[in-house]
Amino acid sequence: MKKHLSIGLSAFALAGLLSGCAGSTGTSTSTPPAAAASGSAAPSSAPAASSAPAASSASAAAAELKVASSKLGQIVVASNGLSVYYYTKDLKDSGVSACVGGCLTAWPPVVATSATPTVDGVTGKVGTITSPDGKMQVTINGMPVYYYVKDKAPGDILGQGVGGVWYLVAPSGEMITTPAGS
Repeated sequence: MKKHLSIGLSAFALAGLLSGCAGSTGTSTSTPPAAAASGSAAPSSAPAASSAPAASSASAAAAELKVASSKLGQIVVASNGLSVYYYTKDLKDSGVSACVGGCLTAWPPVVATSATPTVDGVTGKVGTITSPDGKMQVTINGMPVYYYVKDKAPGDILGQGVGGVWYLVAPSGEMITTPAGS
């Protein structure tokens, strides 16, 4: 019981810290605005761990990126369980994001608290670049990753294929181009 309480409090504290890091411009947040506004960031950041060992659950909850199942197979999700996406207009290893201005309203960058984000199950090369508002935006295989504001809960993949330029990320760092309806 004590360990579960500690994990829950840690997840809650992390969610509060991430919510408090939102930029004053409203263009970049560490959790999607929908999750922050609904107050659901804390409950969704720690998956149920009834069958997993406590140490494994703590590791997964602390990871900034982890792997989850979706109807399109294994995908990369952020610590809050929300899907992350690539933008095909970004150039690999360029060190900059092509999503600026109004784009960031619908596609906020996934940000990290350190230059070496923690991962659980992600095998692609994870790093960071400087986001347009000066934060550390997470990259996988040299490509920046983003949330989609219409994804409200873990398991949502509503951003898949949007505009023919937004795609989910596989744990290997490959882009998943299969349509969401498949």
